[in-house]
Amino acid sequence: WPCMVSSDPQMKVHTRINTRGKYHVQFFGSVAERAWIHEKRIVVYQGKQQFEELQAETLRKTSNPVERHKVRTSVSKTLSDFFSQKERREKIFRGRGIKSPPCKKPNIRPEKRNRRSSGSISKKEDGGVKSPDRELPPRRLLPRRQCDCNRQFHLDCLGLSSPPEGRFTCAECRNGSHPCFSCKTASREVTRCSASGCGCYYHEDCVRKLPGTTSSPGGGFSCPQHSCSTCCMERDLQRASKGRLIRCIRCPLAYHTGDSCVAAGSVVLTHHIMICSNHGSGKKNGLLSSPVNVGWCFLCARGGKLLCCDSCPASFHPECLEMEMPEGPWSCSDCRAGKKPHYKQIVWVKLGNYRWWPAEICNPRLVPSNIQSLRHDIGDFPVFFFGSHDYYWINQGRVFPYVENDKNFVTGQININKTFKKALEEAARRFQELKAQRESREALEQERNSRKPPPYKFIKSNKPVGKVQMHVADLSEIPRCNCRPTDEHPCSLDSQCLNRMLQYECHPQVCPAGDNCENQCFSKRLYAETEVIKTDGRGWGLRTNQALRKGDFVTEYVGEVIDSEECQQRIKRAHENHVTNFYMLTLTKDRVIDAGPKGNSSRFMNHSCSPNCETQKWTVNGDVRIGLFTLCDIESGTELTFNYNLHCVGNRRSSCHCGADNCSGFLGVQPTKEEKARNAKLKPKKRKLRPEGKHTHEYFCFRCGEGGELVMCDRKDCPKAYHLLCLNLTKPPYGRWECPWHDCSVCGSPASSLCDFCPRSFCQDHEAGALTASSLEDRPCCSSHNPLNPLGSNPSSTQQRRGAPSPARVKEEPEAGPDHPAAK
Repeated sequence: WPCMVSSDPQMKVHTRINTRGKYHVQFFGSVAERAWIHEKRIVVYQGKQQFEELQAETLRKTSNPVERHKVRTSVSKTLSDFFSQKERREKIFRGRGIKSPPCKKPNIRPEKRNRRSSGSISKKEDGGVKSPDRELPPRRLLPRRQCDCNRQFHLDCLGLSSPPEGRFTCAECRNGSHPCFSCKTASREVTRCSASGCGCYYHEDCVRKLPGTTSSPGGGFSCPQHSCSTCCMERDLQRASKGRLIRCIRCPLAYHTGDSCVAAGSVVLTHHIMICSNHGSGKKNGLLSSPVNVGWCFLCARGGKLLCCDSCPASFHPECLEMEMPEGPWSCSDCRAGKKPHYKQIVWVKLGNYRWWPAEICNPRLVPSNIQSLRHDIGDFPVFFFGSHDYYWINQGRVFPYVENDKNFVTGQININKTFKKALEEAARRFQELKAQRESREALEQERNSRKPPPYKFIKSNKPVGKVQMHVADLSEIPRCNCRPTDEHPCSLDSQCLNRMLQYECHPQVCPAGDNCENQCFSKRLYAETEVIKTDGRGWGLRTNQALRKGDFVTEYVGEVIDSEECQQRIKRAHENHVTNFYMLTLTKDRVIDAGPKGNSSRFMNHSCSPNCETQKWTVNGDVRIGLFTLCDIESGTELTFNYNLHCVGNRRSSCHCGADNCSGFLGVQPTKEEKARNAKLKPKKRKLRPEGKHTHEYFCFRCGEGGELVMCDRKDCPKAYHLLCLNLTKPPYGRWECPWHDCSVCGSPASSLCDFCPRSFCQDHEAGALTASSLEDRPCCSSHNPLNPLGSNPSSTQQRRGAPSPARVKEEPEAGPDHPAAK
């Protein structure tokens, strides 16, 4: 490579004193690269003919034709550019050092370098050569908040010599046409992020597709630049929007500051601005140019015909993903969700012709200075190889995560040398260290969060929201009881108060007992003494600090009173933001109490299939309110619970963890053993006009046979339920949903013949020969099962789709492929 002997900018020498035969050289190229080279590796340049002879000799030794062409074209371009452009060559080879003024005393402390954005004009150096850092004139910025979009502009970029008088408005704000921060297309149909101080505009369709977008309570949205992308993927929504964030200036992406959340390969510009790893020059259309894919399936660890991810080394069998070969580029689910490698993560790295090697991703600030100075691009990050203890810059297309049992698979291989064996031991030991640190950090954070309940606004009475109005009755409309003021405890629980029997609260101006009336618990807020506690496995709960009798008033359920439309909007918003905790109670047919954002201590009372409290609707001053009353005698220090009688909105079924003997296992499902005698005495049985069959669902996934949180089919008389993962879904479907059992597995038409052992089904056009009678009560089964033992085989869940598109990148590997990545 052409170079020139030059002076070292720090040592001011051409040769090293301690090491003989080494010269400091600077290479020709677009970037000023330099190095210390031994004299045996240097040849004096004697003309273009001599250089071509040396190049031809080097190319003969290069067996790879691609590398041969790369060397020839790159060197030729370098010579043609830099031997013809004198000004550019002088700019690079004259260096960036500033000649320090002469001084009598030696300057021990290093001189501070001026920032490029400094407003002072630098003087010319003694030699008359300007430093490249000082060639550009100082550029003044307008105040940050002078425009409504909160963006900064250089004065010269605006064609101004001085700041404008009064309020400044940029051209985009004047025209009303802002570019979408996601698709970069200017349009008037864009909406600004509702977060305070954010000037980003988005198309409604663009921002809703981005992970991390949250809906604002007053309408609008908060863009992903206000929540950590890593925490959102880990479903840690409580932590995602808290803490200091560092935001990308090119796309709507943000991370928490620190190595645990920031994606490896991101370039940090300031303490709150960065360029994320998605903007490397080696990417085309958001995909890496040449990822190195593994030769085995990430799910079954076998070879064969593989579908390769275009963004990472992952490979899969289409059958394992239950899909057909897609057309064009394809990315795996982790890459589509935006999952990135992080610093201090153990990974497998593929470098050159070496095998997959364990390494640790390092922060560029913590690697040696000579490694930092190596050429790299945005999205590249340094890795530390175990065993050899070398460093190298790599990208996401050549790494995949190391898991805990990887070492056990590799140790059985025969061709393991000592260095690789040492690397495996060091990687396993380092993995356990990082795991212990992460668990300790998570335990500390969990302990810190467990000290107090999640934040909410405390209110003493119900607050109407929107169009909801609170009813206030006239005094003439309030019923009057027959209690006498001379009674020892007028209108008490043991009295025969007519209003108490009808669940009406007495009014002090109407009741004969006046202020001595004991049926004014809601108005006087005569609540029981309670405290919020941390329970085992059920979050926060409410405990009584006093003994309570059967029928005593505990507290009122207080919150925001909303209508049905607002209730559906909040449920939809919570569904989009992956919120699973709800505090809604039905007040009337048109009104709902939501104690989520605002409420009192009653919002912490947990559910139980065998509760000690119940909810009762009382009429207080003409309006309906909800109170919590005891069902039995309760001792002091007992947790208070009531039955939620949950009405499932959507398709998801929540597990119950109350621990009662008659627990049904799910919220909203009637307990297995329930005492109905008490309710039978209080209320007469209503005559049913028409018997209706109860729609029940199975407790196990129809595809994998396991339990857990299931998505239930809404089709009438269909009892099937599925895991989200088994349906290839990331969130539950919204609205009415029918399972794939009712659609033909070949063409997607309505099915007429169903397999009893898996979700495969067929229409009339494809049912011929598709099902056979099994030995289990002649129940029909498909070809994926053994008719003699249909429950003993693993059903194939491959869904045949319409058409046969051309395949994406496919990797052919032998069927007897490696059992593990490190064996490759």
